[in-house]
Amino acid sequence: MSPPLPYSFYTLDPKKTSSSKPQLILGPFQGKVACQIIQFGRGVCGTAAAGQETQVVPDVEKFPGHIACDGDSRSEIVVPIIVNCGETEGGEEGKKVVVAIIDVDCADVDGFDDVDRKYLEQLAELLARSCDW
Repeated sequence: MSPPLPYSFYTLDPKKTSSSKPQLILGPFQGKVACQIIQFGRGVCGTAAAGQETQVVPDVEKFPGHIACDGDSRSEIVVPIIVNCGETEGGEEGKKVVVAIIDVDCADVDGFDDVDRKYLEQLAELLARSCDW
């Protein structure tokens, strides 16, 4: 398997948290220049954020609305970082909210499997508990 290509973190845009159109803004990343803003529901990252579910995409060319930040990317995994809203400033107790996502690309089709999913989801849970969102 090829090594992963770019990886990035996108965080919830604090200026858009109360709007009907939340969006993610680019945080720390490695690789080619990535999209700076992604609306919930747009591309793999926005789909993971809107649905609050990990997205494992075996072939990005077959994903409707895929946003191509790196032409070498052939597969992608995106894991949302979800917290209870009561744990965030001004949040509604009990409601879950996506505060960030982890996005990793690979140069191979089928570059990610259940093992990758398991450990990236564990990382997302650790970040959700350990960071002051």
